Amino acid sequence: MILQVNPDNPQPRHIKTVVDTLKRGGIIVYPTDTYYGIGCDIMNKKAIEKVYALKRRDKTIPFSFICPDLKHISTYAKVSNFSYRNMKRLLPGPYTFILEGSRMVPKIMLTKRKTAGIRVPDNNIALQITAELGNPIISTSASDQEGNIFSDPSLVKDYFQNQVQIVIDGGNVPGEPSSIVSLIDDEPEIIRYGAGDVQIFE
Repeated sequence: MILQVNPDNPQPRHIKTVVDTLKRGGIIVYPTDTYYGIGCDIMNKKAIEKVYALKRRDKTIPFSFICPDLKHISTYAKVSNFSYRNMKRLLPGPYTFILEGSRMVPKIMLTKRKTAGIRVPDNNIALQITAELGNPIISTSASDQEGNIFSDPSLVKDYFQNQVQIVIDGGNVPGEPSSIVSLIDDEPEIIRYGAGDVQIFE
């Protein structure tokens, strides 16, 4: 199913359809402020395993996930005053912050060092889905096996066929990856330069 969702004012009935699908263990494709992402409820292990299979990804490499706001980040990660101040300046935005995960994060979503990659994208559709669901959703780019990332939702649907339940058409997205910044031990480390300005961490 392809759902046309208004990127500025997402229709509540469409958000409900997406959330109901996620609660049933479904896989969705949704827009962010970087790429279109493939997602599922991070509390559903079977759904997570399906996304790993879709991406042909090694299970030792966890996916990052999306929270609707800073308040929710503190539920799923240990957020120091330093981390909070810096994230507050930059979020929502095209950043993935590496933080120490809390007990709320399923083990499959944590690295060996018990860290997690967390996003709060500047995209109303993604934020409303996670807010309505009440749990974060996985964030991984919608790409083919060669790593080519789709920017057109209809091409995503053609490629994945019945492996995803809903493809959200939320219009054009920038098509540039997020910047990745580790804030572990309050020592900022830029892991990837992407769409977000990371000058404050240099």
